[in-house]
Amino acid sequence: MEWFELWKALMLGIVEGLTEFAPVSSTGHMIIFDDLWLKTDEFLGSSSANTFKIVIQLGSILAVVVVMWKRILSLIGLYKIEGDSPTKFNVLHVFVGILPAGVFGLLFEDFIDTHLFSIETVIIGLLVGAVLMIVADKMGPKTPAVTSLDHISYMKALKIGAIQCLSLWPGFSRSGATISGGVLLGLDHKTASDFTFIMAVPIMMGASGVSLLKNWEHISMDHLSFYVVGFVTAFVFALISIKFFLKLISRIKLVPFAIYRIVLALILAALVFL
Repeated sequence: MEWFELWKALMLGIVEGLTEFAPVSSTGHMIIFDDLWLKTDEFLGSSSANTFKIVIQLGSILAVVVVMWKRILSLIGLYKIEGDSPTKFNVLHVFVGILPAGVFGLLFEDFIDTHLFSIETVIIGLLVGAVLMIVADKMGPKTPAVTSLDHISYMKALKIGAIQCLSLWPGFSRSGATISGGVLLGLDHKTASDFTFIMAVPIMMGASGVSLLKNWEHISMDHLSFYVVGFVTAFVFALISIKFFLKLISRIKLVPFAIYRIVLALILAALVFL
């Protein structure tokens, strides 16, 4: 594989890593960069290019595991967090949270891959998601009742999971949907972000696995280096961005991200439609 093709993998890995956990839509940003500039489908093929955009998210997921390893190990009983109680945050919370999007994702995956990976749909997702984020910041409780993962009820986890279904639309943003939903349901921004990151591990691993199985015949061993560069780059930059984002979200909340999304959507609309 030529060096300039690997450079494209590097660029997409950076975009994925920096945007996966910010409420701005990593998939949307990768579609934007790829369709307008990098055009990886010209040498990977459209099926392999779409699969690449999903698979490199595993690099970002590995970064979550590294950052939140204590909480993740506690979920499966391999680590005890100080203050643990029988009612603490557990695997069932995660399962309930990922169930709605998991079901809808399996039902509509082919439709999403075929019809929704475009700049036009990303523009819609960016705008509608921005509105939800502004509503969450303006209408959410001024004094959140839930300030720790261990205070999330199963019903709240299910409701947040239902709101997460909106993120199946490219450009909407999984973290944008779930953090907004959590804030509206009484979680503070940090706790909503923590829950979002932990839910991301199984749901994105599942989505990547399904995409790989369905498109395996479209992936050539000649492209292996492309995938590896994207994966490693996404991991490194996600590791940096997670720590930065968790400190930032408690201070600036969601509105600044919403404004960024609106500005980006308007620029894209001007480029595409004018």
